[in-house]
Amino acid sequence: MKCNKVKRILAGMHFAREDIAGTFAVRAYSATGIRVGDTDFTCSLILSASGVIDDWRPQHAHELQQDDFEPVLKLGPEILLLGTGSTLAFPSPAITGQLLQSGIGVEVMDTAAACRTYNILLSEQRHVVAALLQG
Repeated sequence: MKCNKVKRILAGMHFAREDIAGTFAVRAYSATGIRVGDTDFTCSLILSASGVIDDWRPQHAHELQQDDFEPVLKLGPEILLLGTGSTLAFPSPAITGQLLQSGIGVEVMDTAAACRTYNILLSEQRHVVAALLQG
């Protein structure tokens, strides 16, 4: 699935702090997209201090598979924030088990909370990755 990247204001956006270091902070989010830097994304993505992976396959929590977290393993964060869309939806432990066995902490929350938490941890210069589902 090709991700739509647009340079426009998304309707109903909530705006985040501007004092976060780095280009890859979440600047705004809504039910229809996430703004990272100056770019709005309307699909699921993986976000870290070093970049954005905007071709992340799953769009909904029920689509998550263990292989979907391979890019996260390559980034090797201390913590993964999994945003599951507009509602909290826990994946099966078998799906996140590989991350935990690799020493990566996993926190599951709705995507809005994951965006806020990501920015806080990013501002603390923690090695955090956010996997953010839109659906």
